[in-house]
Amino acid sequence: MNFLRFGLTAGVCIAGLLAKAQTKADVVSRPSAKMVNTFYVSNRGPLKPLALVPLPVGSVQPRGWVRRYLELQRDGLTGKLGTISAWLDKKGNAWYSGNGQGDHGWEEVPYWLKGYGDLGYILNDPAIIAETKDWLEKVFASQQPDGWFGPRLGADGSRELKGGTPDLWPNMIMLWCMQSYYDYGHDPRVLPFMKRYFQWELTVPENELLKTYWENSRGGDNLYSIYWLYNHTGETWLLGLAERIHRHTADWTQKDRLPNWHNVNIAQCFREPAEYYMQTGDSAMLQATYHDFAFIRQLYGQVPGGMFGADENARKGHTDAHQAVETCGMVEQMASDELLTGITGDVFWADNCEDVAFNTYPAAVMPDFKALRYLTAPNMVVSDSSNHAPGIANDGPFLMMNPFSSRCCQHNHSQGWPYYAEHLWMATPDNGVAAVLYSAGSVRARVGAGKGGMVVVSERTHYPFDEAVEFTVDSVKGGGLAFPLYLRVPGWCTDATVTVNGADVPVRAVAGSWLRLERKWVAGDRVELRLPMSFTTRQWAANKNSESVNYGPLTFSLKIAESYKEMDGRQAAQGDSHWQAGADVSAWPSYEIFPASLWNYGLLPGEPFTITRRPWPKDDFPWTPGAAPIVIEAKGKLIPEWMLDKNGLCGVLPQSPVKASGPVESIELVPMGAARLRISAFPTVE
Repeated sequence: MNFLRFGLTAGVCIAGLLAKAQTKADVVSRPSAKMVNTFYVSNRGPLKPLALVPLPVGSVQPRGWVRRYLELQRDGLTGKLGTISAWLDKKGNAWYSGNGQGDHGWEEVPYWLKGYGDLGYILNDPAIIAETKDWLEKVFASQQPDGWFGPRLGADGSRELKGGTPDLWPNMIMLWCMQSYYDYGHDPRVLPFMKRYFQWELTVPENELLKTYWENSRGGDNLYSIYWLYNHTGETWLLGLAERIHRHTADWTQKDRLPNWHNVNIAQCFREPAEYYMQTGDSAMLQATYHDFAFIRQLYGQVPGGMFGADENARKGHTDAHQAVETCGMVEQMASDELLTGITGDVFWADNCEDVAFNTYPAAVMPDFKALRYLTAPNMVVSDSSNHAPGIANDGPFLMMNPFSSRCCQHNHSQGWPYYAEHLWMATPDNGVAAVLYSAGSVRARVGAGKGGMVVVSERTHYPFDEAVEFTVDSVKGGGLAFPLYLRVPGWCTDATVTVNGADVPVRAVAGSWLRLERKWVAGDRVELRLPMSFTTRQWAANKNSESVNYGPLTFSLKIAESYKEMDGRQAAQGDSHWQAGADVSAWPSYEIFPASLWNYGLLPGEPFTITRRPWPKDDFPWTPGAAPIVIEAKGKLIPEWMLDKNGLCGVLPQSPVKASGPVESIELVPMGAARLRISAFPTVE
């Protein structure tokens, strides 16, 4: 027995020494872009090279809670929206007519389709893929001899345009649908289709190009598609068009000023200067994107959750944590973060993407993904059908969970989790792969020098609820293949460690960096990354010295008992909402949510937090208060004078510290993303 123990120990030691000897480990701030990935389409010169390269849709197969979210989307609002939304009714739809004519058809179809199609590609769902193709066939058919495609509509999508230049905004979205379709199936019609359209754009008179509000704000989406086509064809005239589109797009480079204050525009359009930086190489353009991000949060984002308060538009004097943001704004912010991670390689953007994905977006949707709400706030203690204006910027029932309402978010939500899943892994310029956003699943990619070879790497983790992430090389060419594996070290993590085949890798992982592990990888190789999580509190000095509680990437909120009241959503829908006559209301309930417990607690600073770990949910869905695998006990006191305000919203935060005479109580905190009612920015008490 002693000899056996000695033999096993010696074997482990030898394996560890071999792993250390064979693995070259480095810490890099960003993947080097001195090389160009030879397997996947990346930026052509003279465009600045990408730091991380998107993989074709379907290369990443998520598991765990991310996959569960995709399945809920498929079986819920995303997958079935075609039976509910009047905007997706094919009868009379200008997107489905094949000639661009019809009585309805603006942004809604492409908004929905770009997430719906990618959802089908990731899940390999034949019905969704076929339905996506059915819509896109009509889009192909609608292209005119001059290159235009789709409806010729005015700026609001409500009328057919008679003469003049049509609204380009809906087509910007549809081009993204075409790109995913090409990435998945390589339909040869896509490239010439886009080429003809961009040639049409060259003919638009200067005084008519991108003149209306939405297309002018969001020209960056058009710009991105031009670069996508250039990278596939190399036709240099496209760069001239890109310069023209940038010149006519709203100026997102102004110092301490934004072109407008609409939350979706900001979340979506602040990235435009960074996109144009790829063409000019002007670092001021890149810095403008960083500045816009910081500027809006300095003014209106002194709250947890990765977003900012702009319940339609950001407004002076409305900076409290009860100000909300659209579901559209959340998913557009996530998409911006994903694109900017690729452009820059900066961990900062992936960190913010996770902040929104973990702490804000899940609470905007019902757990069964059959209803969503237009607006969600960090401090939100009621979610009802009442009109809360002028507390929020718009008149109407914007806070309740309603599948029949919110014309834009009802369709645009679809991109959130599919795009997130696609960016879990990305290729690197040196023919490696990078784990960008951690989730259980696998990636299949071509890597290595020369002709390289295919590798499949699987990932096991319950992140962000667990600090361990384990990677296994499931299959690799022949007897092994040398390539670099990049692992993101989040900015919140100061003591990350990594092992290869059980042996410690002697490298000091710096917060906000990448670990680069290069070796000849063989099937069965195992890498374990540990991202130690600890409690931190963040003080929001500009928001009454309130505090938020974090554990690793998760922010925690007061657990408020949620009382759900079912309603017929058609009776409480926004004014521009329309639904199909045959929509089954019983299958698509709407809900108001009211607090069934006290919510007006302040946090007692300096008291220790106690963490309780619970079993992982059997259905792989941890985003409800009852299923959350982590809960926290904190100490606090009631603040009786902190109540609902005159508009029915959670009252403005009192200035901290608050003198509270009541007894100290134990209060339970749950992950912010799991709480549809929540206090996430706490007053402190003494």
